[in-house]
Amino acid sequence: MAEIVLGMWTSHGPTLSTTPEQWTLRVAADLKRQHPFRGAEYSFDELVTLRAGENLTEACTLPERERRSAACQSAITDMADRFAAAKIDVAVIMGNDQRELFLEDVTPAITVYLGETIWDQPATPEQAARMPPGIHEAEWGHSPPERRDYPCQPELGMHVCKSLVPQGFDLAVSKKLPEPAGHWSSGAPHSLGFIYRQIMRDAVVPNLPILINTFFPPNQPTARRCFELGREVGKAIRSWKQDLRVAVFGSGGMSHFVIDEDFDRMFFEALRTRDAETLCAIEDKHLQSGTSELKTWIAAAGALFDTDLTGDVVGYEPCYRSEAGTGTANGFVAWQ
Repeated sequence: MAEIVLGMWTSHGPTLSTTPEQWTLRVAADLKRQHPFRGAEYSFDELVTLRAGENLTEACTLPERERRSAACQSAITDMADRFAAAKIDVAVIMGNDQRELFLEDVTPAITVYLGETIWDQPATPEQAARMPPGIHEAEWGHSPPERRDYPCQPELGMHVCKSLVPQGFDLAVSKKLPEPAGHWSSGAPHSLGFIYRQIMRDAVVPNLPILINTFFPPNQPTARRCFELGREVGKAIRSWKQDLRVAVFGSGGMSHFVIDEDFDRMFFEALRTRDAETLCAIEDKHLQSGTSELKTWIAAAGALFDTDLTGDVVGYEPCYRSEAGTGTANGFVAWQ
């Protein structure tokens, strides 16, 4: 039978693939939008007032950005070294899509990718021109310098589908990536590409992508449903009649685009203590915008809590870019 021998939860956002100087390119977008934070929504200026006592002006200075960036890169190196040492045969990646693949015509809640391979490539100049400031600059961190085809594991994918559908999971499946005409993105979404490029260091093992719609109402699976999904995926992996070493990833998070360190610490503690109920009870109002990606972590927890693996936080850095607390909290956890 297959054995889950490694669990990894990792952030994948632009602050991990841009220079500290480039982090502030996203502030222009921060100024224009309403921001979910602790169950409510605020403008940029309202957040500045609300968080005035947190000394965030100091936290987003260039020296602090440089220090936190260096700590993140050290954690990524640690995660990649652990992955290489584990000699993984197959990876199951719980990821998300941010209109990179699925558009408003069809947005599946849960998609299992059944292709023999999955491809990625850099943006064309026309695509790059459509990206907001600070996004194209991070592309190297999740897209290769030329088109590449990576191996997938459709046999495991079929086994997962056949195991989960009788359990009441209505899964979408795909054997090839959609390529909408004139779209700003093409190839694997960055939730997968970051794993391929920075954790697997381009030595991509056969993998099974499972994409969860964390961002877009009205069909976002709840935290509890994501945990249940992961738990059943874990059971399916362990019942797969292949003598292979499997890694399970949760790709995304942590709190962003407004950072909430208290929320992140709560989440880490729930992972450390295998507190499934705390994770399942997180309301959707706290899992919106970028923070919604933690649903991929919850799904991975569902698969990993039933294993004998142990571990803890490899690194955590709240990477602020403004006095409003906007930015990305980057976290890394490994269980072996």
